[in-house]
Amino acid sequence: MEIDEFKEFAEKDPGGFLEKYKGKVILDEAQSVPSLFPYLQYLTDKRKIKGEYVLSGSKNFLLMEKISESLAGRIAILNLLPFSIDELWPYLKPKQRSLHSLIQRGFYPRLVNDKKMSSRIFYSSYIKTYVEKDLRSLLNVQNVRTFQQFIKMCAARAGSIFNSLDIGTQLGIDHKTVKYWISVLETSYIIYLHPSYYKNYDKRILKKPKIYFYDTGFLCYLLGIHSSDELQDHPLYGHIFENFILIEYLKDHYNKGFNPELYYWRDSNNREVDLIVEQNNITHFCEIKSNPSVYSEDFKNLELLKTLSKSQNQKCITKLINTGTDSYTREGHEVQSWLWFAKLK
Repeated sequence: MEIDEFKEFAEKDPGGFLEKYKGKVILDEAQSVPSLFPYLQYLTDKRKIKGEYVLSGSKNFLLMEKISESLAGRIAILNLLPFSIDELWPYLKPKQRSLHSLIQRGFYPRLVNDKKMSSRIFYSSYIKTYVEKDLRSLLNVQNVRTFQQFIKMCAARAGSIFNSLDIGTQLGIDHKTVKYWISVLETSYIIYLHPSYYKNYDKRILKKPKIYFYDTGFLCYLLGIHSSDELQDHPLYGHIFENFILIEYLKDHYNKGFNPELYYWRDSNNREVDLIVEQNNITHFCEIKSNPSVYSEDFKNLELLKTLSKSQNQKCITKLINTGTDSYTREGHEVQSWLWFAKLK
């Protein structure tokens, strides 16, 4: 049976379709057949078979809308991001384990499975078919050029504080529109907004989120970076590496079935720690540096938060994550190589 036949069967006779295909069934792009969801609710309540149906969809905002309408309280939700370093590492040849080529190419399954495919062609098609077509229609964007500029402006701000008013002013659109566009890009797992730390160590902390992309390959494409050499020479390389590390933490949490509790901290004097992870009653303060060399100066903000946390009887671990290949302890702080992510278990 062809794909169109399956879809027509499901649309015209959803009850008969689910009666025929039962047991352990995966329904990909389930949001494209809304008529299935009331029947899924009925059969789930009737048969009470856990895991009978697995629903997947690339258009997360539409899938979640249908789930919330019909299947609330009946499902487990798993967030599947692009491949992590931990998942890929055993299948990569030594020459494919270059940090810069991994970051620049990205982690979408199609690019991972087809090593000969050009990442430039892949992301160009991705923008035209998904970002510009599907998302733009959902957002009711009339001017394609404005939307293109908006996404590129977000890329140029990766690793920085997100300011909707600033972007709106530059594009000539209302900042409320910017916030709505961002919320949809968030729900679509294109943009990640990194919240500030809620512990009130200092009342003068910044509370706006920082903006990142879920895939560094897509980020590099938007920034016009098409090779690992271009990446290393790019003025935003530090922010891109920071983006990479942060998203690897997110992937690790999601793949283990945890809701990530990740934050950053910055005060009014621009003292900042890039990543704070709350885990098992221990707070991990992480500084991310796109440099293999380590200097005492690199630990100053970690030392500050370490002192503040001790004053509140808070258990903490401080880490400096860099592009080096060695992991060790220095001056009371962990120095952690990016390669650590390849050994996560």
